[in-house]
Amino acid sequence: MNTVPTKLQRSRAFLTVFLKEVKENLRDRRTLISAFLTGPLLGPVVFAMVINVTLNRELDKAEKPLPVPVIGAEYAPNLIDALKAGGVVPGAPVADPEKAVRKRDADVVLRIASDYGAAWRKGEPVQVELIYDSSQSDANTPVERVTHLVEGYARQQGAMRLVARGLSPSTAWPLQVAKRDQATPQSRAVLMFAMLPYFFVITILTGGMYLAIDLTAGERERQSLEPLFANPVARWKILCGKLAAICAFSTTSLLITVVGFAVVGRFIPAEKLGMELDLGLHFGGSALLLMLPLVLLFAALQSMVAAFAKSYREAQTYLSLLMLVPIIPSLLLVVMPIKAQAWMYAIPLLGQNLGIMQLLRGDGVTAEQIGLCLTGSLAAALVAVLVTIQLYRSERLAISA
Repeated sequence: MNTVPTKLQRSRAFLTVFLKEVKENLRDRRTLISAFLTGPLLGPVVFAMVINVTLNRELDKAEKPLPVPVIGAEYAPNLIDALKAGGVVPGAPVADPEKAVRKRDADVVLRIASDYGAAWRKGEPVQVELIYDSSQSDANTPVERVTHLVEGYARQQGAMRLVARGLSPSTAWPLQVAKRDQATPQSRAVLMFAMLPYFFVITILTGGMYLAIDLTAGERERQSLEPLFANPVARWKILCGKLAAICAFSTTSLLITVVGFAVVGRFIPAEKLGMELDLGLHFGGSALLLMLPLVLLFAALQSMVAAFAKSYREAQTYLSLLMLVPIIPSLLLVVMPIKAQAWMYAIPLLGQNLGIMQLLRGDGVTAEQIGLCLTGSLAAALVAVLVTIQLYRSERLAISA
């Protein structure tokens, strides 16, 4: 008479553990904040704010009147007039221009030599100095702006000198370079969003981290694993139920992040830089498909790492170190741009990075690339699950001391 309930209990062990863990952790405020608020929403919001502030500041410097201290303005009045026409506001000279740019009192200082007028009248080459500090990122736009105006004035005056001598201005430029930029407005968006895959990966990790810690190291510390393992249920079923709960939280967190970036992407003025940003339905669906295998992989890895910890705090330390691993592919692609090969899509993390970069560029991903990405990541996830199952078979896992 008792055999039927036992069999039913064993067959429903996975679902029972899954529902139990999900229900209990839905009551945990720390888990909810990490999985559904801090991780998935903070990233898109902060990213959009930083991008907007940076773009607006750079655009203001490129469009608004630019104050530039000028030393020796009286020696080159025509040059000063040309700078004024380009939006530069000549300022009072500074006693120590080198110190001024180092102390960020000025982005760039223009210095004109006292012999400028005499050399100009003789038709000799003249030189002006742009004093700036290239280590100050804020100075890049003002320096480029002043440089462009000075060089434009120089070309104009050079052409007028040739015309005065009865020569064609093209005589001075026997070779011209015609640039044919093949980048599309959408492909240029990759320059701005190169770290987007890392945000997705971190969201998956943070979405399931506290759950993974609590379901392994937390229960081990509370000494509740031993009674759980004493039930007549295979431990792999218990583990699968826990992994399913972690995956549910991580997937929800990932979905919130994808939707969050789709929303905040509309508020990023990419078009002002000649870029086109499309984080809509097609991008979101494809990104979710590429990232889903990592949900299972990270759930297994987090559970595996947490299994080695004897306390909740110790598991937090281990998993914090694990979160540094996903940044490697993103940094690799930024520092060492590579031409994607088919086999690269089968490498977990790297394949997802390459796929999302292609989606951002508007190139799309082929069925073969998606298949390689899913196959490679799922194979790695299966290996991680099997290793974690072996850890769950150890009797030492249930011992907290």
